[in-house]
Amino acid sequence: MGEMNRKDYVAANRAAWNEAAPLHRSQNQKDLLAAFHEPGYSCLDDIETAILKDIGVAGKDVAQLCCNNGREILSVKNLGAGRCVGFDQAEGFVEQAHELATASGIDCAFVCGDVYAIPADYDAAFDLVTITIGVLPWMPDLEAFMAVPARLLRPGGHLFIYEEHPIMGMHEPGKADDPVRWDYSYFNKEPFVDHDGLDYYGGGAYESKPLYSFHHKLSDILMACLENGLALKHIEELPDHISNTFWNVEKQGPRLPMSYVLVVQKGDAD
Repeated sequence: MGEMNRKDYVAANRAAWNEAAPLHRSQNQKDLLAAFHEPGYSCLDDIETAILKDIGVAGKDVAQLCCNNGREILSVKNLGAGRCVGFDQAEGFVEQAHELATASGIDCAFVCGDVYAIPADYDAAFDLVTITIGVLPWMPDLEAFMAVPARLLRPGGHLFIYEEHPIMGMHEPGKADDPVRWDYSYFNKEPFVDHDGLDYYGGGAYESKPLYSFHHKLSDILMACLENGLALKHIEELPDHISNTFWNVEKQGPRLPMSYVLVVQKGDAD
């Protein structure tokens, strides 16, 4: 393939995620179906739950970008949110999300398509947009991506990001006993290409379709929000390991920020 553009990267990653969907289904779907049969079940950790409650989720209309199998936006709905919609580009994961919602009787919609091209019907339709672990590194154009939650939000609405810290992009993930090395520059601007698959639950590798990821500094993320009219309300770097991949960094140190929370707000209408 010659020089790639944003649409090429999005299409390639969609194919790789769809390839991984049956594997994730075999590892998780049965347990999730059982869990969501319990009234009020939430898969969200204490950090995410506390931030959402601090923002105020009860009765709010909420969207999740790149929602995967829908487990998190379904959990937000169980926290008392109003209208909830999950967006994802991989048909295989959206099918799993629909299955979880239908089986559990949770009123939550799911939309499949390019996250950069969410229909304008959803503009200014939400009080809160969430982005969680493993989304931003797949985005080839960060500023254009942040324009999406900016237009989905109503004036005064919040974007909540709970992600792996960009400093993790300087390491190769590994098992607890694997060495921790500083393999990559924090200022790397070239895309990573990987063929080892997306089995981050089982930890196995398989020859996959190509996956393209991108390193975004924390300042890149903040500036992409600010450039889209989203004002900083809260940021905190955390030692918590939320990626299910960097067991070597978690166990061996040095003590690094492994995740962060970021809350930004769209300005009020004039």
